[in-house]
Amino acid sequence: MEEERLITSTKGLSEAEMENSLRPVVLTEYVGQEKIKKSLNVYIEAAKKRGEALDHVLLYGPPGLGKTTLSHIIASELGVQIKVTSGPAIEHAADLASILTNLGKNDVLFIDEIHRLNRAVEEILYPAMEDFALDFIVGKGPSARSMRLKIQPFTLIGATTRAGMLTSPLRDRFGILARLEMYSSEELNKIVQRSAGILGVSIDDKASLEIASRSRGTPRIANRLLKRIRDFAEVKGSGVITLDITKDALNIMEIDELGLDFVDRRVLESIIDKFNGGPVGLDTLAASTGEEASTIEDVYEPYLLQLGFIARTPRGRVAMPNAYKHLGKDLSDKKAKELKQYESITEV
Repeated sequence: MEEERLITSTKGLSEAEMENSLRPVVLTEYVGQEKIKKSLNVYIEAAKKRGEALDHVLLYGPPGLGKTTLSHIIASELGVQIKVTSGPAIEHAADLASILTNLGKNDVLFIDEIHRLNRAVEEILYPAMEDFALDFIVGKGPSARSMRLKIQPFTLIGATTRAGMLTSPLRDRFGILARLEMYSSEELNKIVQRSAGILGVSIDDKASLEIASRSRGTPRIANRLLKRIRDFAEVKGSGVITLDITKDALNIMEIDELGLDFVDRRVLESIIDKFNGGPVGLDTLAASTGEEASTIEDVYEPYLLQLGFIARTPRGRVAMPNAYKHLGKDLSDKKAKELKQYESITEV
């Protein structure tokens, strides 16, 4: 049985209901992403004044930062309905056609993981986004003819963690591109306190800041930790989340002061102890840790890169001096000199 990983930014199957209950419904309640909020506020007001559909929006950035939440807020601010689906769920062109023809005027269609859209489906989406029309071929052979079906104006909001995997024709059809950034501890502190209020649990200011500082800049992780620590407060305390209870709970969950857990440390220790600090290839690292290569690359590495604990080099992954210091590992003068050449490398 796999160990549960609490600080992954990927949404768990059982978390949808909790996220919906904690989700803000208007822009003024949405914490963080100030530049995006200011721009969206202008675009939304302009679209409402003209009585038009908002231009298509592409939201991209690491998982757990609020792309789905922001899409619901946009629909709420526009005063229209939102239809939610995902790239992998739309298997055939007919599936997309059915969704589009059932949208009301100026409604929002939200497609999560839009980079995973089937190419045949994507072709149908182009005229729908540009001309609000669906193109079909009716009949076969010499008698085949093209038909165009008009649909209601709508706003497509696409969300992706991999903007680079979008095809150029699809990416170019989005009028509004917004990259969501990682949250500061102060912003996450506000989110934790707001969520605690919604959940009906009392929390000390120091405790909420402690949760925020260990949440890896991600609201989803902050809310997940809050929910778990609430359990500790109810069982081992008076129900109030205090700093002591928070620290005890996080220590039991093996989440350190930087938000690293047992998986992160296993990856770092593998590079340092088994491969003398690297370089080590991704596939070799995956085999030594028992993790999938794609999981290491997409889930674990981004935060370690952000902290400056590892570097991606042409020869493989390298553990940097900060990683040795954090884990309490000895770094020889020879190795420190060797690592100097990688100091300017963040990703290759």
